[in-house]
Amino acid sequence: MKIALMDTGIGLLAAAAAVRTLRPDADLVLSSDPDSMPWGPRTPEDIRQRALTVCAAAAEHRPDALIIACNTASVHALPAVRELLEPAVPVIGTVPAIKPAAAGGGPLAIWATPATTGSPYQRGLIRDFAAGVEVTEVPCPGLAEAVQWADEDAIDRAVEAAAALTPRDVKAVVLGCTHYELVAERIRAAVQRPGADPLVLHGSAGAVAAQALRRIGEHPAPDAQPGGELTVILSGRHETLPPAALAYAEGRGLQAVSHAG
Repeated sequence: MKIALMDTGIGLLAAAAAVRTLRPDADLVLSSDPDSMPWGPRTPEDIRQRALTVCAAAAEHRPDALIIACNTASVHALPAVRELLEPAVPVIGTVPAIKPAAAGGGPLAIWATPATTGSPYQRGLIRDFAAGVEVTEVPCPGLAEAVQWADEDAIDRAVEAAAALTPRDVKAVVLGCTHYELVAERIRAAVQRPGADPLVLHGSAGAVAAQALRRIGEHPAPDAQPGGELTVILSGRHETLPPAALAYAEGRGLQAVSHAG
Protein backbone atom coordinates (compact mmCIF):
# COMPACT_ATOMS: atom_id res chain seq x y z
CA MET A 1 0.00 0.00 0.00
CA LYS A 2 1.09 3.58 -0.60
CA ILE A 3 -0.01 6.55 1.52
CA ALA A 4 0.73 10.12 0.47
CA LEU A 5 0.84 13.06 2.86
CA MET A 6 0.96 16.77 2.13
CA ASP A 7 1.76 19.80 4.25
CA THR A 8 3.32 23.21 3.93
CA GLY A 9 6.47 21.77 5.50
CA ILE A 10 7.67 19.12 7.92
CA GLY A 11 4.52 19.12 10.06
CA LEU A 12 3.52 16.02 8.09
CA LEU A 13 6.26 14.03 9.86
CA ALA A 14 4.00 13.32 12.85
CA ALA A 15 1.24 11.78 10.74
CA ALA A 16 3.78 9.94 8.55
CA ALA A 17 5.36 8.43 11.65
CA ALA A 18 1.90 7.43 12.88
CA VAL A 19 1.20 5.66 9.58
CA ARG A 20 4.52 3.86 9.85
CA THR A 21 3.68 2.76 13.41
CA LEU A 22 0.42 1.23 12.21
CA ARG A 23 1.84 -0.15 8.95
CA PRO A 24 5.65 -0.34 8.85
CA ASP A 25 5.37 -1.90 5.41
CA ALA A 26 3.55 1.04 3.80
CA ASP A 27 5.20 3.12 1.10
CA LEU A 28 5.03 6.83 1.92
CA VAL A 29 5.04 9.89 -0.33
CA LEU A 30 5.73 13.16 1.51
CA SER A 31 4.89 16.26 -0.54
CA SER A 32 5.39 19.75 0.89
CA ASP A 33 6.09 23.31 -0.20
CA PRO A 34 8.77 24.78 2.08
CA ASP A 35 9.75 27.35 -0.55
CA SER A 36 6.48 29.24 0.01
CA MET A 37 6.17 28.97 3.79
CA PRO A 38 4.43 30.33 5.74
CA TRP A 39 1.00 29.83 4.25
CA GLY A 40 -0.91 31.41 7.12
CA PRO A 41 -0.65 35.05 5.90
CA ARG A 42 -1.65 34.09 2.34
CA THR A 43 -5.14 34.54 0.93
CA PRO A 44 -7.51 31.57 1.02
CA GLU A 45 -7.38 31.30 -2.78
CA ASP A 46 -3.58 31.33 -2.79
CA ILE A 47 -3.51 28.61 -0.13
CA ARG A 48 -6.02 26.56 -2.11
CA GLN A 49 -3.98 26.76 -5.30
CA ARG A 50 -0.71 25.93 -3.55
CA ALA A 51 -2.32 22.99 -1.77
CA LEU A 52 -3.68 21.66 -5.05
CA THR A 53 -0.21 21.87 -6.59
CA VAL A 54 1.38 20.01 -3.67
CA CYS A 55 -1.34 17.34 -3.73
CA ALA A 56 -1.07 16.92 -7.51
CA ALA A 57 2.67 16.28 -7.15
CA ALA A 58 1.90 13.54 -4.62
CA ALA A 59 -0.90 12.09 -6.77
CA GLU A 60 1.54 11.50 -9.64
CA HIS A 61 2.89 8.62 -7.53
CA ARG A 62 -0.53 6.94 -7.54
CA PRO A 63 -1.10 6.59 -3.79
CA ASP A 64 -3.97 4.61 -2.35
CA ALA A 65 -4.91 7.54 -0.11
CA LEU A 66 -3.76 11.09 0.59
CA ILE A 67 -3.62 12.77 3.99
CA ILE A 68 -3.77 16.56 4.13
CA ALA A 69 -1.53 16.74 7.20
CA CYS A 70 -2.00 20.47 7.60
CA ASN A 71 -4.73 22.35 9.43
CA THR A 72 -4.49 25.45 7.24
CA ALA A 73 -4.68 23.45 4.01
CA SER A 74 -7.58 21.38 5.37
CA VAL A 75 -9.53 24.55 6.18
CA HIS A 76 -9.04 26.19 2.80
CA ALA A 77 -8.45 23.40 0.31
CA LEU A 78 -10.01 20.11 1.42
CA PRO A 79 -13.11 20.36 -0.82
CA ALA A 80 -11.00 21.37 -3.83
CA VAL A 81 -8.52 18.53 -3.30
CA ARG A 82 -11.34 16.02 -2.94
CA GLU A 83 -12.91 17.30 -6.15
CA LEU A 84 -9.55 16.84 -7.89
CA LEU A 85 -8.66 13.35 -6.61
CA GLU A 86 -11.72 11.50 -5.34
CA PRO A 87 -13.10 8.91 -5.76
CA ALA A 88 -9.90 7.43 -7.21
CA VAL A 89 -7.81 8.59 -4.22
CA PRO A 90 -9.52 9.02 -0.83
CA VAL A 91 -8.50 12.32 0.80
CA ILE A 92 -8.30 12.67 4.59
CA GLY A 93 -8.22 16.13 6.17
CA THR A 94 -6.83 17.18 9.53
CA VAL A 95 -9.11 18.72 12.14
CA PRO A 96 -7.90 20.00 15.53
CA ALA A 97 -8.73 17.43 18.21
CA ILE A 98 -11.19 19.72 19.99
CA LYS A 99 -13.93 17.08 20.26
CA PRO A 100 -11.91 14.46 22.21
CA ALA A 101 -10.28 17.18 24.31
CA ALA A 102 -13.64 18.64 25.28
CA ALA A 103 -14.97 15.17 26.12
CA GLY A 104 -12.48 15.12 28.98
CA GLY A 105 -13.88 18.35 30.40
CA GLY A 106 -12.21 21.69 30.80
CA PRO A 107 -10.62 24.00 31.11
CA LEU A 108 -8.61 23.47 27.94
CA ALA A 109 -6.47 25.55 25.60
CA ILE A 110 -6.12 25.41 21.83
CA TRP A 111 -2.69 26.35 20.53
CA ALA A 112 -2.89 27.37 16.87
CA THR A 113 -1.38 29.72 14.34
CA PRO A 114 -2.47 33.37 14.56
CA ALA A 115 -4.46 32.93 11.32
CA THR A 116 -6.45 30.02 12.78
CA THR A 117 -6.90 31.43 16.28
CA GLY A 118 -10.24 33.20 16.48
CA SER A 119 -11.16 32.16 12.94
CA PRO A 120 -14.77 31.26 12.07
CA TYR A 121 -13.53 27.72 11.37
CA GLN A 122 -12.05 27.21 14.83
CA ARG A 123 -14.88 29.03 16.57
CA GLY A 124 -17.30 26.71 14.78
CA LEU A 125 -15.49 23.62 16.09
CA ILE A 126 -15.57 25.05 19.60
CA ARG A 127 -19.28 25.76 19.28
CA ASP A 128 -20.07 22.31 17.90
CA PHE A 129 -17.85 20.17 20.12
CA ALA A 130 -16.94 22.15 23.22
CA ALA A 131 -20.15 23.85 24.26
CA GLY A 132 -20.17 24.36 28.01
CA VAL A 133 -16.42 23.77 28.31
CA GLU A 134 -14.04 26.57 29.25
CA VAL A 135 -11.79 27.06 26.20
CA THR A 136 -8.91 29.49 25.70
CA GLU A 137 -7.62 30.12 22.19
CA VAL A 138 -3.86 30.70 22.27
CA PRO A 139 -2.11 32.21 19.21
CA CYS A 140 1.43 30.94 18.64
CA PRO A 141 3.16 33.39 16.29
CA GLY A 142 6.35 32.03 14.81
CA LEU A 143 6.14 28.56 16.35
CA ALA A 144 5.39 26.64 13.15
CA GLU A 145 8.19 28.44 11.33
CA ALA A 146 10.65 27.80 14.18
CA VAL A 147 9.76 24.10 14.15
CA GLN A 148 10.07 24.00 10.35
CA TRP A 149 13.69 25.15 10.49
CA ALA A 150 14.51 23.39 13.79
CA ASP A 151 15.52 26.75 15.28
CA GLU A 152 15.91 25.75 18.93
CA ASP A 153 16.07 29.28 20.36
CA ALA A 154 13.06 30.44 18.34
CA ILE A 155 11.09 27.35 19.40
CA ASP A 156 11.85 28.08 23.05
CA ARG A 157 10.78 31.72 22.70
CA ALA A 158 7.55 30.89 20.88
CA VAL A 159 6.60 28.12 23.32
CA GLU A 160 7.36 30.36 26.29
CA ALA A 161 5.23 33.18 24.87
CA ALA A 162 2.28 30.85 24.20
CA ALA A 163 2.60 29.24 27.64
CA ALA A 164 2.36 32.69 29.21
CA LEU A 165 -1.03 33.14 27.50
CA THR A 166 -2.28 29.73 28.66
CA PRO A 167 -4.36 29.69 31.86
CA ARG A 168 -2.59 27.97 34.73
CA ASP A 169 -5.48 25.62 35.44
CA VAL A 170 -5.87 24.01 31.98
CA LYS A 171 -6.15 20.23 31.99
CA ALA A 172 -5.51 19.74 28.29
CA VAL A 173 -3.95 21.48 25.29
CA VAL A 174 -5.12 20.90 21.72
CA LEU A 175 -2.24 21.10 19.26
CA GLY A 176 -3.98 22.94 16.44
CA CYS A 177 -1.07 22.87 13.98
CA THR A 178 0.65 19.70 12.85
CA HIS A 179 4.09 21.25 13.31
CA TYR A 180 3.40 21.58 17.04
CA GLU A 181 3.19 17.81 17.47
CA LEU A 182 6.93 17.60 16.75
CA VAL A 183 7.65 19.62 19.91
CA ALA A 184 4.80 18.25 22.03
CA GLU A 185 6.96 17.39 25.02
CA ARG A 186 8.48 20.86 25.07
CA ILE A 187 4.96 22.28 25.10
CA ARG A 188 4.02 19.93 27.93
CA ALA A 189 7.04 20.99 29.98
CA ALA A 190 6.20 24.68 29.50
CA VAL A 191 2.53 24.35 30.51
CA GLN A 192 2.61 21.63 33.17
CA ARG A 193 2.20 23.07 36.67
CA PRO A 194 4.03 21.52 39.63
CA GLY A 195 1.68 19.39 41.69
CA ALA A 196 -1.10 19.46 39.09
CA ASP A 197 -2.51 16.40 37.33
CA PRO A 198 -0.51 15.42 34.24
CA LEU A 199 -1.36 17.67 31.30
CA VAL A 200 -3.09 15.94 28.39
CA LEU A 201 -2.00 16.90 24.88
CA HIS A 202 -4.33 16.24 21.95
CA GLY A 203 -2.80 15.94 18.49
CA SER A 204 -4.30 14.66 15.25
CA ALA A 205 -1.59 12.43 13.79
CA GLY A 206 -2.80 9.10 15.15
CA ALA A 207 -6.42 9.76 14.19
CA VAL A 208 -5.70 10.72 10.58
CA ALA A 209 -3.35 7.76 10.14
CA ALA A 210 -6.02 5.36 11.36
CA GLN A 211 -8.66 7.03 9.18
CA ALA A 212 -6.48 6.67 6.10
CA LEU A 213 -6.26 2.92 6.65
CA ARG A 214 -10.02 2.68 7.20
CA ARG A 215 -10.74 4.58 3.99
CA ILE A 216 -8.79 2.04 1.92
CA GLY A 217 -10.06 -1.03 3.77
CA GLU A 218 -6.75 -1.86 5.46
CA HIS A 219 -6.08 -2.78 9.07
CA PRO A 220 -3.23 -1.88 11.40
CA ALA A 221 -0.39 -4.39 11.29
CA PRO A 222 2.30 -2.92 13.54
CA ASP A 223 4.27 -6.18 13.41
CA ALA A 224 4.55 -6.13 9.62
CA GLN A 225 8.04 -6.27 8.17
CA PRO A 226 9.32 -2.67 8.10
CA GLY A 227 10.99 -1.07 5.11
CA GLY A 228 8.44 0.62 2.88
CA GLU A 229 9.74 3.15 0.36
CA LEU A 230 9.94 6.84 1.26
CA THR A 231 9.54 9.44 -1.48
CA VAL A 232 10.14 13.09 -0.58
CA ILE A 233 8.93 15.98 -2.76
CA LEU A 234 9.92 19.53 -1.74
CA SER A 235 8.18 22.26 -3.73
CA GLY A 236 7.96 19.89 -6.69
CA ARG A 237 11.54 18.63 -6.48
CA HIS A 238 12.42 15.05 -5.62
CA GLU A 239 14.73 15.26 -2.61
CA THR A 240 15.71 13.46 0.57
CA LEU A 241 14.41 14.46 3.99
CA PRO A 242 15.74 17.96 4.74
CA PRO A 243 18.26 18.33 7.58
CA ALA A 244 15.69 20.05 9.80
CA ALA A 245 13.45 16.96 9.63
CA LEU A 246 16.23 14.89 11.15
CA ALA A 247 16.25 17.12 14.22
CA TYR A 248 13.06 15.34 15.30
CA ALA A 249 12.57 11.74 16.35
CA GLU A 250 9.79 11.30 13.80
CA GLY A 251 12.08 12.28 10.92
CA ARG A 252 14.97 10.15 12.11
CA GLY A 253 12.66 7.18 12.57
CA LEU A 254 11.25 7.48 9.06
CA GLN A 255 14.70 7.65 7.54
CA ALA A 256 15.96 4.72 9.59
CA VAL A 257 13.28 2.25 8.46
CA SER A 258 12.73 3.40 4.89
CA HIS A 259 14.11 2.72 1.46
CA ALA A 260 14.52 5.67 -0.91
CA GLY A 261 11.59 5.93 -3.30
